[in-house]
Amino acid sequence: MFQLAHFSRVEWDSARWPHFSPHELACHCCGEMCVWPEALNAAERLRGAMAAPLIINSGHRCALHNARVGGAPLSLHKQLAFDVALSGHDPAQLAHAAHRSGFRGFGYGNTFLHLDTRAHAARWFYGNRSKLKWASLGIF
Repeated sequence: MFQLAHFSRVEWDSARWPHFSPHELACHCCGEMCVWPEALNAAERLRGAMAAPLIINSGHRCALHNARVGGAPLSLHKQLAFDVALSGHDPAQLAHAAHRSGFRGFGYGNTFLHLDTRAHAARWFYGNRSKLKWASLGIF
């Protein structure tokens, strides 16, 4: 299960998730944060596998912020998902490590990789340019 509160009031286990903070993963408009251990554990495993910082462009989004940015109505960002910046990483290595870390939802963008821990595997692209980019990297 998950906990939803302002990032300053969530119960955070910094020993379990030392490479992330509630503030960096909280909604950009209101500070709401969702603590979803399964997703956070996968993110921490990915951080360890990459042995480099992960820049999270978007973590949790409140329903209003999700709508404002054009997020899907059932977006897992409304719980906890991660849009990880590709800069500083080999995108193919990041995607493969994310899969091994337990992520099942993959959204392939030009400058980011969306990751979530949905129940069933899913993948999508953010337009033809992103599809061509990721195909050229040998991901598919």
